[in-house]
Amino acid sequence: MATSAIETEPKSASAAAASSRRNPLPFVILALALAGGGYWGYNRWLWSSSHESTDNAQIDGRIVPVIARVGGYVRVVNAGDNKHVDAASPLVIIDDSEYKVKVAQADADLAAARATSGGRGIEGQAAALVQTTTSQRAVTDAQVIAAKAQQTRAQQDLDRAKDLVAKQIVSRASLDAAQAAFDAAVANVVATERQVNAAQSSISGAQAGVRLASARLLAAEAARDNAALMLSYTSIVTPVTGTVAKKLVEVGQLVQPGQTLMSVVSDTGLYVTANFKETQLNVIHVGQKVEFEVDGYAGAKGEGEIESISSATGARFALLPPDNATGNFTKVVQRIPVRIRITKDLGADRPLRQGMSVVAHVVTK
Repeated sequence: MATSAIETEPKSASAAAASSRRNPLPFVILALALAGGGYWGYNRWLWSSSHESTDNAQIDGRIVPVIARVGGYVRVVNAGDNKHVDAASPLVIIDDSEYKVKVAQADADLAAARATSGGRGIEGQAAALVQTTTSQRAVTDAQVIAAKAQQTRAQQDLDRAKDLVAKQIVSRASLDAAQAAFDAAVANVVATERQVNAAQSSISGAQAGVRLASARLLAAEAARDNAALMLSYTSIVTPVTGTVAKKLVEVGQLVQPGQTLMSVVSDTGLYVTANFKETQLNVIHVGQKVEFEVDGYAGAKGEGEIESISSATGARFALLPPDNATGNFTKVVQRIPVRIRITKDLGADRPLRQGMSVVAHVVTK
């Protein structure tokens, strides 16, 4: 019996060895695995040789601040956080009572300035004064002509009196009277000429008054326009269509000029900002196609195109930019922002939101 058991054991081992030689499945599986791994590795190498990728990227866009241009108490707030608003729709209304009073005061000042200067075809005080002084100048000019005519006649009478006295036809007293009349005529001419000069000075002064009144009219018109502009600023509108975010204003609040009341995230103008390593930029240039994946939508891919490359690294715009001359120098590969224009988004059911993480792949070949 022992001999039979010993003889059976070698026969079983030899049968198992023969069976394993007859079953090639393990070798086939191993060969397929190696071939598949090689194929995957080759494709991965081929893909990486024609793409530059980074996961340091995000969706960016326009976030427009809504700022108060005038101060006052808030009367109405028509917006809330995450509310969609259309461009030019009023978001905040400031109490405009004070600004309406200023407009009324500016209207009164403008009416007074127009009454003084006479603008837009209206006869004003300054223009009327110019006409008055011009008329006075015309009167004095006529008086000068009359005085000169009297002087000419007095000269003729004096000449005749001298001839008659020389012939002893009239007395010496007649000559003296003619001489006195001539001297009076000369003095009258001088006086009227001086009146002409005075009238001309009045005209110049009146014309200067017209220019001054015109300047005051322009100033009053500008003040009225400014008051109306300030009144229009009491209704604060959104400059773009988008979604309200970070609302910082409530009804009854006193706001100051330049104060940010809320922000509006624009619906349009989205793009991808990808921060590539400086060692990757030797094969990246404007116009290259880009494929990107958004972490929030697994499996979905969008397309884009490189629009521009920043002229400085992101570290240059930091609050405290690194200074390599301080002595504590550690070389770190810098990243440079690349702006990617989105040419194909992920569809209406996968909206892109600013700040979402993105993996960008630039097609370099």
